[in-house]
Amino acid sequence: MSDSKAGSRARLRVLVYSDDVTVREQVILALGRRPHPDLPELEYVEVATEPVVIQNMDAGRIDLAILDGEAVPAGGMGIAKQLKDEIYRCPPILVLIGRPQDAWLATWSRAEAAVPHPIDPVRLAEVVTDLLRPRVPATTS
Repeated sequence: MSDSKAGSRARLRVLVYSDDVTVREQVILALGRRPHPDLPELEYVEVATEPVVIQNMDAGRIDLAILDGEAVPAGGMGIAKQLKDEIYRCPPILVLIGRPQDAWLATWSRAEAAVPHPIDPVRLAEVVTDLLRPRVPATTS
């Protein structure tokens, strides 16, 4: 059925960047297809390099970017800062940080949120839900 609210965008696109495939897998497994009943299903765009992150973000259609702050050679916090500086109405960004004490760096990067390694699936789902909820059109029922 093609309901006007569910019509064109039934899924939210989440970019997951890390040079480490294990980190990308952990994020995707932690969130699953639908981290909260309020959200539509998630569609993941897995990315391992900075140029592909920039390409995807420039193209639009990303609702949330999750960037690994520990990635090499380009860390997620530096990429987040660049995206926030260069993309008009940049979607929300969550950075994965090495330690809770690195949260100040996430603030510098202008990311909306930070979650420390090791990834806590409950915490990650809560933060992602908070960041994505405003991107879901309101339904009139």
